[in-house]
Amino acid sequence: MTPSTTDSSSWFGSLPNSTSRSSRRRAEPPPGDVEESDFARLWKAFMGARVVIALALLGLHLALYVLGNATPAWLVALCLGYLLLTSAVALLARPRQQGRHFDAQWLYTVGADLALFSLMYWQQVGSINFSPLLALPVLMAAILGSRALALGTAALAALCLLGHAAQSAGLSEWAGRTEWVQAALAGGGLMMLAWLISYLSERLALEERTSRRSRAEVREQALVNNMVIETLSDGVLVVDATGIVRAANPAARLMLGSDQDVTPPIFNLDDNPAWIQLAQIAQMSFAETPVDSAKVILRHADLQSSYLQVRTLLTPSMNDGSKSLCVMFLQDLREMEARLRTEKLAAMGRMSAAVAHEIRNPLAAISQANALLEEDLEQPAQRRLTAMVRQNAQRLDDIVDDVLAIARAQHHGHDSLGQSLPLNASADTFCRDWAQQNHAIHLLRLELRAPEVQVRFAHDHLRRLLVNLLDNALRYNSRSTGSIQVSMRAMRDGPVRLAVWSDGPPMEPTVRRHLFEPFFSSESRSSGLGLFICRELCERHAATISYERAPREREGGMVEGNEFSVSFQRMRGGLPRP
Repeated sequence: MTPSTTDSSSWFGSLPNSTSRSSRRRAEPPPGDVEESDFARLWKAFMGARVVIALALLGLHLALYVLGNATPAWLVALCLGYLLLTSAVALLARPRQQGRHFDAQWLYTVGADLALFSLMYWQQVGSINFSPLLALPVLMAAILGSRALALGTAALAALCLLGHAAQSAGLSEWAGRTEWVQAALAGGGLMMLAWLISYLSERLALEERTSRRSRAEVREQALVNNMVIETLSDGVLVVDATGIVRAANPAARLMLGSDQDVTPPIFNLDDNPAWIQLAQIAQMSFAETPVDSAKVILRHADLQSSYLQVRTLLTPSMNDGSKSLCVMFLQDLREMEARLRTEKLAAMGRMSAAVAHEIRNPLAAISQANALLEEDLEQPAQRRLTAMVRQNAQRLDDIVDDVLAIARAQHHGHDSLGQSLPLNASADTFCRDWAQQNHAIHLLRLELRAPEVQVRFAHDHLRRLLVNLLDNALRYNSRSTGSIQVSMRAMRDGPVRLAVWSDGPPMEPTVRRHLFEPFFSSESRSSGLGLFICRELCERHAATISYERAPREREGGMVEGNEFSVSFQRMRGGLPRP
């Protein structure tokens, strides 16, 4: 903790080196920096005043010495030494914490001033009265030090005055009484001055500590609020009455389709025609009442449209006359619907595994009866009906397989973790079989460059993993030659990377965030379990799967596409390599 620079328990507060701690933006300086700067200015002011007084005293005594006013040479030399001392202290010394007790720094600051000024007051060169100078060390001790040191310094100054009065008492009785009264009044005045200045310094130190704590609490609260707002999945915009956006969190910028590198931190909602509905909602909020719920569509020129639900609140007006601000909360409707759908379907997932077992038996009976019926039918219309039954029964069977595959992946132990699989040959066989079954030989390009590499994965699970990824690539590719590419790279003494790439369109940010979640799909006819099963199989075998938007070479040019990559662990001597 940074010590208080004006605390009554410290005389010369410490000046530690402190640095500002913040992330991603420039933070305000720590509270200690401001107080250290104020204390440093007080220190420099007193040191500068001492140098000025030293120059004045040296000039005065030197002039008196030259004019022959019986000024001793040693006093001139003493003034010169005092000038050198004050200059050295002003240039070299630094304020430091002293506390309630005596410190060596007192000797060459307050102590030196008190000794010199007392000596000059006793010397009484000419008719000059140097007693007012005794107030300087008293003020210095009272402002920069503790109350005990201030009162002690004032007491020493009062003793100096009383001692001089005692020396002068032998001149005459009336003059002695006058000297005693003046010394008593001056000493009492210095004591009262020291106590009053010390009391005011204590009050100021208390207020500064309270203010410092308040500023620290406000700053911490602001940092926490900024952190929470920036990590919110909902967008937050702060708009003034003129439509200028004062602040926007990353989620709001993503919904607005604005780039931090292009759009400045502060921008206007009128800058983009796609934001005109938000500008109108902000104007309505200022003119009437805040909007509780409104649905808007932001149609971007080069991006996909954003479907948002907007809610607004107005901040209260400040006492300084500043106007209210409109806080807009933006929610992605697609993501909300996807989240609700995922939650509903996930709640049904546990029941689905049990239901799948019950469905499989009657489904098998339906398929068998349909096959027997199809053998006896000859009319084309009737055979088309049986073909529809067969196709839909197969689709139901695939969904049942997906649900049961998830249940098996979750409940079975790591029974196949030790299996060693030749990845290059197995992947080549699975990909070619898939291409023949789906009539996609001209679409598929294989670049498998990991011969004789053994990985830790089950044979059937690798087939299911590749079939799911290839089916997903076939669903969204452009049907051009080489639009689906499967590549394999083996890092030296590292994992083996298998990538499935297709030249499909970019995914929406909402879809990307929920890619590997169960029962999530952008199509109504999909079960949303394919990528989730891929992730479960990879995690079961200590592999990792990821997605990224990556370019690939096709027909002499670079084409952007969607790439799913899986990192496998190698096997060496029957044991997996990390």
